[in-house]
Amino acid sequence: MEKEMEKEMEKEILKERLELAMQRIALIREEAYREKNFEEYFHKMAQYLMLIEDNRQFLEQGGLTGASAEELAERNAAMYEDILPENYGKCFANPVYAVEKLGKDFGQLLAFLAVEIYNLPVFCYQGKLEDLVIRLELFVEIYGVFEAEMAEEQGLPDQEKIRQVLYWFVSDYSDLFIMNDVGQMTKPGESAVCRILREADLTDERYLYTYGEYISGNEREIYRFLQSLPQETIDLMADTYTEGYRIGFELAGKDLKKKKIAEILYPLGFERMMKKAAANLKEMGLDVVQRDHSNSFFYFKPLPFGTEPNRQLLFDHRNDMGLFLDKALVERKLEVLQTVFEKYKAEARGYAGPAVVEIFGENEFNPVNHPEAVQLTDAQNELLLDYKSRAFGIQSKYILQEERSFTIIAFPTPEIRSALPDDSSETYRKFFEEIIRINTLDYHLYSKIQTRIIDVLNTADYCEIKGMNGNRTDLKVNLYKLSDPEKETIFENCVADVNIPVGEVFTSPVLKGTEGLLHVSRVFLNGLEFRNLSIRFEDGMIAEYDCSNFETEKENREFIKENVLFRFKSLPIGEFAIGTNTTAYVVARKYGVESRFPILIAEKTGPHFAVGDTCYSRSEEVKVYNPDGKEIVARDNEISLLRKTDISKAYFNCHTDITIPYDELGELAAVTKEGVRIPIIQNGKFVLPGTEELNKPLEES
Repeated sequence: MEKEMEKEMEKEILKERLELAMQRIALIREEAYREKNFEEYFHKMAQYLMLIEDNRQFLEQGGLTGASAEELAERNAAMYEDILPENYGKCFANPVYAVEKLGKDFGQLLAFLAVEIYNLPVFCYQGKLEDLVIRLELFVEIYGVFEAEMAEEQGLPDQEKIRQVLYWFVSDYSDLFIMNDVGQMTKPGESAVCRILREADLTDERYLYTYGEYISGNEREIYRFLQSLPQETIDLMADTYTEGYRIGFELAGKDLKKKKIAEILYPLGFERMMKKAAANLKEMGLDVVQRDHSNSFFYFKPLPFGTEPNRQLLFDHRNDMGLFLDKALVERKLEVLQTVFEKYKAEARGYAGPAVVEIFGENEFNPVNHPEAVQLTDAQNELLLDYKSRAFGIQSKYILQEERSFTIIAFPTPEIRSALPDDSSETYRKFFEEIIRINTLDYHLYSKIQTRIIDVLNTADYCEIKGMNGNRTDLKVNLYKLSDPEKETIFENCVADVNIPVGEVFTSPVLKGTEGLLHVSRVFLNGLEFRNLSIRFEDGMIAEYDCSNFETEKENREFIKENVLFRFKSLPIGEFAIGTNTTAYVVARKYGVESRFPILIAEKTGPHFAVGDTCYSRSEEVKVYNPDGKEIVARDNEISLLRKTDISKAYFNCHTDITIPYDELGELAAVTKEGVRIPIIQNGKFVLPGTEELNKPLEES
């Protein structure tokens, strides 16, 4: 009772703060300012904040229950209109426009503030009153600094004053941001999105608008498509997803019964499937948790998510942390993270790991490098890497890597229709059904075939991989040497568990002696296209890299360093794998969507090489077995072994798979210590006896 009273008092205080802030913002909207470009900025932002307040009052008065889907769609569109690509050229969230109008120093800072403001719809619609109020007050405070200088006829304020206001906003509210994020991650039912899944009427399309996320035709169409599917199909999708989660624990020898919560992450429109999945997890003894939208410094925006209104905006602001990043802020964030995890340590031990539904097929995005966007200095880059490593270390003390697992499954978004042979609903339905078929292939059959491949690989000293049809790959991958082949294996037999669908065998290569060139003509990694990506390895470490995305070598190298190396000077090969899912490969070619396939499926359509950590990162001491009972002993490499002497040098907290498609693969052969070559794939076909079944989809296409 006392806690309820405290919450009510806090809510009343927040409402008073909101009312005061909005009274001031209403005046800002009308006030003149000597510098007209700054006047335009403050008027435009104030007008937008009045729109947010109108929506807040609409919600407070029960608007969600009484409004039509059309009105809710109009309100949603109005809140995101300014940042859509067609309007972005004259939007103050665009650093190019902001710098042009306000100058570089103020432009970058006020563009950051604009992004904070344009993220308010989710806080408004999800009832995050404090998140809303602190940003309203931030805007008023920033305006106050400008207003004070104008009153004293000093012209513009010192830009450092503005930076300091924003810096302390980021620093002071670390407690709120991290407390919300970790709390929702570890305590069932804490988040707004949890309540939506639990309470919403999923037969009424209007529930989509309760998230406050941008709702496009994609979300409406996927919702309607899933509503049209028979319940048995929805059950099959949900069951495949949750069974993969369960099997992941079983095959890794981890006790799922020790866990109490699973984090579910999914795209908007998939709630019908996720409701069934949540029920499945409940039968396993797991409550579900979800995290609301997060726009806090150093934190990502978790699912459920809608279509991004503007991917160039995200790209432009990817380094905004460079406006504030210093050692004091890093230490502050880490201190808060440690304190929050300590508060939730009991709940954190019950966290089983994420179960993720991804979407793929979005329209291609070619980012533009804008010099006006914030860039990190070399020193800040080192600080960021240090933060990520230490933050992961803190989390790993409370959520033990050796006890948790995960699963990922992917389905196509309606946006993929633009890449299909025609954009009809019927073609999309057929393609979706093909993906369901791929996700539910007979893993017993694949397990048997893959065991045959592994038996040969276990006799190898190293593997050679050579490209064809313009692919310049020429790689030697050194392999772990077995001491007891009867009980041990080098490669893991990957079935439909943590990475759905089936279809790969993989290992952690020996770095010393792994060398040569990896080349792919076109590949999508982390949502970005890379053309003619070339990476040269020496002793398993990246020595050189290039691509042909941009006009200059410098731009191409920076693009790879930021989005493949994640700012590290070099990364090791953390994984060598052979994908065996020829069915997925043929479906991709049949529909012409190879470039739209997610890495989750694409990695199964040829050999692939991951740069970064191994697949066993931070769980190397946990024994893992294949279905035939053999222990997978190649869980380490020379870098991960450094954890025993200096853990700060052992991990990179990234893992990016790069796949060579079968039609670019000339040969993949196992080579024994005696020099005997045993081809597994030649000219894009499996040639190892016992793998003939894998060629059937290729021959039937």
